[in-house]
Formats: sequence, C-alpha cells, structure tokens
Amino acid sequence: MRFLRVVVIIGVVLGGLFVGVDRWAVGYAEDRLADRVQAQQGLAGSAEVEIHGFPFLTQALSHDLDQVDLKVAGVDVTADGRKTRLSELKASFREVKLNGSYSGGTAARAEGTALITYEDLTKASQNGVVLTYGGAPNKVKVTATVDFLGRTVTRSVVSTVALVDSGNSKVVRVRADSVPGEGIPGIEGVVRKRTDFDRRIDDGLPAGLKLASLTSDESGVHLTLSGSDVSLAGS
Repeated sequence: MRFLRVVVIIGVVLGGLFVGVDRWAVGYAEDRLADRVQAQQGLAGSAEVEIHGFPFLTQALSHDLDQVDLKVAGVDVTADGRKTRLSELKASFREVKLNGSYSGGTAARAEGTALITYEDLTKASQNGVVLTYGGAPNKVKVTATVDFLGRTVTRSVVSTVALVDSGNSKVVRVRADSVPGEGIPGIEGVVRKRTDFDRRIDDGLPAGLKLASLTSDESGVHLTLSGSDVSLAGS
C-alpha cells in the first residue's frame, strides 16, 4: 500500500509538472502568434490568440492544432487604393497545420466576424458624407452636402447597405432608397454621386477568409466571414 501511495504521489507530481509546462508552452505560443499577426497586419490596436485543446505539446509536435481563435483590433484593409478600418475582427481557425518554423499555419476552414463603425465607414466613403445608423437592420443614414445650381444643398437619405458580387469578390454597397428632391430636376443624380458608393475590403484579411454576409445595428456594420485553406499569421 505504501508503494502504491508513493507511485500515486509521484504520478500526481509529474502530472502537475507536465500540465504546468504544457500551459506555459501554450501561453508562449499564443503570445508569439499574436506578435506575428500584429506585425504582419500592421495593426493599430492589439491582437489576442487562444489555442484550444489539451495537451498542447502533443499537438505542437505533430504540427496540428484543433482550433485557434484570433481577436484583433484596428485592422486596415485596402482595395483600389482606398483604406477601410475594421475596428474589430474575430476569427476561429479549425484544423490548423503549422509550418516548420511554427511561425504560422494554414487552417482547413475558418469563420469569423468583423465590425466597421459608422465613423470608419464615413472615412471609407472618401466623399465627405456622414453615415449613421438607419434605424433598421441593413439600413444606414447618409448625409451629404452638395453644390447645385449655385446653391449649397444638404440631404439626408436612408440607404440600404448590402454585400454584392463584383467579379471574383464581394463588395459592400451603399445605395439610397430614395432621394428627397423637392421637385428640383437633376438633384437626385447629384446627391447620389455623393451618397452611393461601393467598397471592397478583401485585401488585408487573412488569405482565404472571404466576406459571406452582413447586417447593421446601432454599433455599425457587422460582417460575417468564412473560408477554407485560410492563412494564419501570414503563413
């Protein structure tokens, strides 16, 4: 009985040591991956990584991770020379195959969400309009000031924000449902030149992660993302 007790105690101690080392290793790996993501993306904010599954060491030795969750702030994506900021990006990478140097990997599949605030959407329009919540899902309020026939005219319109196909990618499209013209011929076209716009935001997302759908609420425009063979940490 004493021998068994000693064996149990030794097993508990060794098990505790293994768990401690394993948790230290996963914490170190999470920090290094977060640093690499931040460097690769040129983030204005922070990056957080969580590696799931236990034990981590056996996953690392096989270069296969079950799941890696990523949360980043201040992601700048660029398309056609125009910059759009995602205030937050969250993604879950599944079945991750690490590269030989453990500096990144490729996920068999991934899904996530991103948020564009109205302030950042206003900046992305690049035409002097102001965007706010439109009072319902997929609606935004767009306010523009235009010069028309020697007069300065300000119009606020409720617009639909949608995700539409454009070639091999998808774009965020903002279109006014209607433009109050007060019977002034030609004013609708002038206002729409300011209020209606498209923005692609694929460039800057982890390679392989694509836009799937969107909606809007008081906090901004929410994007749903998904993809396969998705790069993690610029691998």
